[in-house]
Amino acid sequence: MVSVTEPIQPAIAHAKRILFEPFSARKWFVLGFSAFLAHLGGGGGSFNYNGNPFDRSSSGATPDLSPVTSWISEHLPLVIALAVVLFILMLAMAVLFQWLGSRGQLMFLDGVVRDQAEIVEPWNRLRHMGDDLFRFRLLLLLATLALFIVCGGLGALIALPDIHARAFGASALAGVVVSCGLLLLGILVLSLVGALLHDFVVPIMYHRDLRVAAAWQVLRQEVLPGHGWQFVGFYLMEFLLGIGAAILMLLACCLTCCVAMLPYISSVVFLPIFVFFRCYSLEFLAQFGEGWRIIQVPEPEPEP
Repeated sequence: MVSVTEPIQPAIAHAKRILFEPFSARKWFVLGFSAFLAHLGGGGGSFNYNGNPFDRSSSGATPDLSPVTSWISEHLPLVIALAVVLFILMLAMAVLFQWLGSRGQLMFLDGVVRDQAEIVEPWNRLRHMGDDLFRFRLLLLLATLALFIVCGGLGALIALPDIHARAFGASALAGVVVSCGLLLLGILVLSLVGALLHDFVVPIMYHRDLRVAAAWQVLRQEVLPGHGWQFVGFYLMEFLLGIGAAILMLLACCLTCCVAMLPYISSVVFLPIFVFFRCYSLEFLAQFGEGWRIIQVPEPEPEP
C-alpha cells in the first residue's frame, strides 16, 4: 500500500537528524544557501498596501495625467525602446534565475540525501544534470509566456467587434470567458508538470543519473501506473501541510518584524520546513520499493 500519511513521520525524523543531530550553524547556512538557490525562478508574489481604502479626506478629484500622456506621445520611440530594454532585462533575469534554481534544486537534494553541506563540489559534480534540468525549465517558462500571449490574443480576437464598438457586450464577455478558461486550464497543466518535476522527476534524475526526458519516462512507466489516486492524495496532503507551514512562517514573520522573510535569511530560518518537504516526497517515492530508497541513513554505531 502506498500511503500519503506514512511518509510524514520519517520525513520529520530525517529533518531532525540532518539539522539537529548534531546542530551545526555552518550546515544551516550552507544548506540554507542551496535551498535559497533551489527556490530561484519558482515564482512569487508581493502584497503592497498603500493607505486606507476608505479614506476620502482628499478632494476625490482624479489626477491630471495630461502632461504624462503628452510627454509619452512626444517621445513615443524612446518609450518603446525603454519598454523593450526593460522586457529584455526582465527576461534575462528570469533565465538566470531558472539556471541557478535548476542547479540549486539538485544541490539541495544532494545535501539532504547525503546529509552534507557543500557548495562547490556538488555544483561541479551535478553540472550535467543541472544544465539539462535548466533547459527543460526554460521550455516551461517559454510555454507559460506563450500561454499568456495566446490566451490574451484569442480573447482580444473574440472580443474584436465590441472593441471596435467601444462597448462591453456578448463578444467581450465571450472573449473574457474563453481566454480566462483556457488560461486557468493551461496554468493548471503547467503547474502539475512543474510539481511532478520538482517532487519526483528531479529525484529520479539524481538517483539514476538520467536526463530529464529519461526520468519522465521512468516516472510514467515504473511509478505512475496504477497509482494515480495516490499521487492525487499526495498533493492534497502536501497542500494541507503547506497551510500549516504557511501559518508557522507567518508567525515567524510577525515575531521577527519580517526579518525572517528576507532573501536567503528566510531559507536559513525556515530550513527545517524546506528539508521536511524535500524528505516527504522522497519518502513517498521510497514506498515503491527498496530501489527507490534515495535518502542515505547512516548505520548506527555498534555499542562497545
